[in-house]
Amino acid sequence: MAAPYSPQQIEEKWQAIWEKNGIYKTKENDSRPKFYSLVMFPYPSGDLHMGHMRVYTISDVISRSRRMQGFNVLNPMGWDSFGLPAENAAIKRNMHPGAWTDQNIKFMRDEQLKKLGTSYDWDREVTTSKPEYYRWTQWLILKLYHAGLVYRKSAPVNWCPQCETVLANEQVENGACWRHPETPVQQKQMAQWFLKITAYADALLDDLDQLTGWAERVRLMPRNWIGRSQGADLHFTVESKPNVKITVFTTRPDTAFGVSYLVLAPEHPLVKELTTDEQKPAVEKYVDEAKRKTELERVSADEKQKTGVTTGAFVVNPFNGDIVPIWVSDYVLMSYGTGAVMGVPAHDDRDFVFARKHNLSIREVISASGQPSGELKEAFIEPGVMINSGQFNGMPNSEAKTKMIEWAAKNLSGAAKTQFRLRDWLISRQRYWGCPIPLIHCEKCGVVPVPEDQLPVELPIEGVEFTGKGGNPLAKTAAWMNVDCPKCQGPGKRETDTMDTFIDSSWYYLRYCDTGNTSAAFSKEKVDYWMPVDQYVGGIEHAILHLLYSRFFTKALKDIGLVSCSEPFTNLLSQGMVTKFSPDSGRIEKMSKSRGNVVGTTDFFKRFGADAARLFTLFASPPEQELEWSEEGAIGQFRFLNRIWRLAQDLVDNNVIVDAQGKPIVPAVGILSAQDMDGRAKPVLQAVHATIKAVSDDLSRERFSFNTAIARCMELVNALYTFIYHGPAANGNGKESDEVKAGDNLSEKDKELVCFALRSLLLVMAPMAPHISEELWHQAGFAKDEDDSIHETQWPGYVRELTVSDTVELVLQVNGKIVNKMDAPRTLPEKDAEKLALADVKIQEKIAGRTVRKVIVVPGRLVNIVVADK
Repeated sequence: MAAPYSPQQIEEKWQAIWEKNGIYKTKENDSRPKFYSLVMFPYPSGDLHMGHMRVYTISDVISRSRRMQGFNVLNPMGWDSFGLPAENAAIKRNMHPGAWTDQNIKFMRDEQLKKLGTSYDWDREVTTSKPEYYRWTQWLILKLYHAGLVYRKSAPVNWCPQCETVLANEQVENGACWRHPETPVQQKQMAQWFLKITAYADALLDDLDQLTGWAERVRLMPRNWIGRSQGADLHFTVESKPNVKITVFTTRPDTAFGVSYLVLAPEHPLVKELTTDEQKPAVEKYVDEAKRKTELERVSADEKQKTGVTTGAFVVNPFNGDIVPIWVSDYVLMSYGTGAVMGVPAHDDRDFVFARKHNLSIREVISASGQPSGELKEAFIEPGVMINSGQFNGMPNSEAKTKMIEWAAKNLSGAAKTQFRLRDWLISRQRYWGCPIPLIHCEKCGVVPVPEDQLPVELPIEGVEFTGKGGNPLAKTAAWMNVDCPKCQGPGKRETDTMDTFIDSSWYYLRYCDTGNTSAAFSKEKVDYWMPVDQYVGGIEHAILHLLYSRFFTKALKDIGLVSCSEPFTNLLSQGMVTKFSPDSGRIEKMSKSRGNVVGTTDFFKRFGADAARLFTLFASPPEQELEWSEEGAIGQFRFLNRIWRLAQDLVDNNVIVDAQGKPIVPAVGILSAQDMDGRAKPVLQAVHATIKAVSDDLSRERFSFNTAIARCMELVNALYTFIYHGPAANGNGKESDEVKAGDNLSEKDKELVCFALRSLLLVMAPMAPHISEELWHQAGFAKDEDDSIHETQWPGYVRELTVSDTVELVLQVNGKIVNKMDAPRTLPEKDAEKLALADVKIQEKIAGRTVRKVIVVPGRLVNIVVADK
């Protein structure tokens, strides 16, 4: 009797052998074409669940298949290990965040990712919180500093009172901290460090067009975030102070004759100077209230909720000399544009509502017909003809935009301008567990970089208290903070802010290329060989944050001369999230601990094996779509693997696939000829070749259709069961029987075919179910020796002519409704197809007593018989 399928035993066995033999170690100076396969590295939170396993499985299948297809594959893994959760855990557990991080990494690496059967080169493992990594993070930051891309300024920042740190704009979600949705973000004025990402705004936007290997929905997100606007700066003179001008940026210079008010941001430096004595109390109160709102709250308010107060001052419109009031409103941000906007209520929805609310004039300057429309009931924002606009009357407004910018420039009243929504990257964090910023403050010398030979600036361990109170622990660690200035040797203080953790993940893909380098962040030669990443896999939620920052880093480092590529990731696959019913909410939601709907990996692997888990995450949904976890579905994959196991065991036990010397009777890919096959065997041969082609196509970058790849393997297994067990010697009920052994129905040529089919099946299944494929590969005798691995074997080829079956499924219809289906020769002539359909018993029953008006034949697909109604 065949041994039962025991996945845990098999999987542990082969994981140990693969690691001992080092079959996944990356080879340098290899003649094969390179393939850099990368999955977004995880934060070591302590426990991955089945929701996480989807992304690692997808990436691993890609890596394994490319290795078998003849590529020199780099498939590394590491840990994005700095961040607030580790520090918060240290406070809660009274332990150092490094110790908490290390124990989590060990468990996640050894008990989860390795047990999933991943093919990572663990010799290239990186941990961003280790000094040997963040030494080079600091080195790169100093390179950017010397290039003028790192600077410090006082600015309003997003402050999370729960994290007690600053958040980047991208980390504020719906007015709350991205880590604590229940905690409203506050505004504070602080001196902060920034990266000048805006210097690359045009390149970051324009080069998205080159990323044809990214889905358009993913490219659209950074495109909107960067937000390039073409327009003009226009200068309005303050009526009471002719030497003072207020500059506004507008994308609609064609509406300038319709300006009926100007609005300043509450933080604008002219607010205090221009406000009249009568309006001072109201303006000061309004400005104070605005300080308590986040930027997101200010810009997200409903149009009808836009508030404001007048300053009592006025400006002169440079185009027509109109004198219009200056207002203050918190929907205008000092950090975007000039901190001032012009109000044109006739041609802007927000301005129209604001003007109606505050009884401001509405002047129409564009109309559809070129004639005044009378009193407007809503803003006219469509293209039209200029009116009430002096010398520009009668022009199409699109033409007037250019002409009015030219007029403004000629009259020193403005100029063309390109504006971006993107703002510089705020990287300061007031927490301990992050990469120290390698800069020193000296009263005499100012800001002084730490000399490169003194890197890394390591985080202190002794004397650091983790209380969660009072802000950054580093600022209270005097022994670490107080140092000599490297320039004058006088007293100095280290920068106590640490870096945003997105800095660490913005270059880790470069370090993977050369992790053993102790004299540089990486060798340019090695980076130029491996980069860019050929296939990146990760969640779409990182489209704005991580991907934007990584692209910026790559472009900046290219300009410095450290890398040659301008884009880090050629192709990107963004997988959908895994969902499951949450007993807490009573809804199907994203799998997460907070929702109480996680499925642990350890227990599932013990019961059903990693291969079954891998197949389910691949089979249940296309990779870009959401996947609803179903244990029943996962168990279904376990049953499918059992079918493959029983089939292979039976073939081995009954010596079906070996010759007299006990060697597998495997013919080469083109040796088995269809002409040598009987009527039963030829469709199986065609099914094998069709499966190889289909799975090859499904695993290609153009498709990544893992679910259909598994479906094709299932079809081939069904075909083999039918061929092997349901032949002339099979029992009459058409079901598998213990009395029918694998060789009972097979000729010698059939056995060659079965051997070829099993070998091909195991090869195409190997990237998806690596453990069972390896075990059966050895049991069947396909391995050259005990150290030979299926995962180092060449991907199977196919004969294109044999991928097409001689028969097709012909659909039989009456008046367009399906009545029956039947197999028919692929090349069946139309007349014969018509005869075949009319002779079908079910069709005859359906058309009995009715007149056949016509018969429509679609060759190779269907026959539709059109009959008269009864």
